Amino acid sequence: MTMHIRDLQNIGDSLYRELAPMRHTAQMKTPEGRGAGGDRTYHIDLRAEEIIFTSLRALDEPLTVISEEAGLVHMQGGGNIVLVDPIDGSRNAVHGIPFYGTTIAVAAGKTIGDLYLAYTINLATGDAFWAEKGQRVCFPENTMLYHQEDQFSFVAYEASTPSRDLSPILPLLCAARKVRCMGATALDLAYVACGAVSAFVTASSSRSFDFAGGYLLIKESGGVITDIQGNDLDRIKLELKGTTSLLAAGNAGLHQKALTLLNR
Repeated sequence: MTMHIRDLQNIGDSLYRELAPMRHTAQMKTPEGRGAGGDRTYHIDLRAEEIIFTSLRALDEPLTVISEEAGLVHMQGGGNIVLVDPIDGSRNAVHGIPFYGTTIAVAAGKTIGDLYLAYTINLATGDAFWAEKGQRVCFPENTMLYHQEDQFSFVAYEASTPSRDLSPILPLLCAARKVRCMGATALDLAYVACGAVSAFVTASSSRSFDFAGGYLLIKESGGVITDIQGNDLDRIKLELKGTTSLLAAGNAGLHQKALTLLNR
């Protein structure tokens, strides 16, 4: 049995149905320690992961799950790798900022280049983005498609430690008409893929479960994603601790312009 995109869509539907009503409630903000990825864990993180794991186990398929909260989990003896960030943008969620979601990606091997399914959902709005390698990519209706633009009209960025992470990316930010730090890498990448955002950049360390889904969305929509030095990400191993900087753009021309700005 092989996992299909519909399986991920069903998980997303369950997450949105249960978690959307939790917005602004005290329950979702309850701290629950720290997850395997090292970040603070909240009730909404654990509940999201519980829904995802229950759904994956119900598939009765050999899977190796890498999740920010639980770490490495083998189901049915292990198999294809499933990368899960139950809540990307947890801080946004617990502070009532409606920009957070879930991202899930599936790989038939052990590197980023082996990804073949990706699914990301904005849990505040229900907008879902998904891709199947070499087949199709799908975005919410009425999203902007500006992949042919040659200017940085809207650049998103992440800076986990501003005193360290802003300086390396300032040349690109200063070249943009508008910049935003929205606080959820997976969603940032999804909006680059659909053309609403010209480029996304972070010098911060992003883990494979943070960017795997966005990586496939961008590649399948014709965009380019590398690290900030322009190095390909295909050979990065799918593991809990591996990290990289990120530079994503809606087309090759914008990506090359961004690289020039960042590395001159």
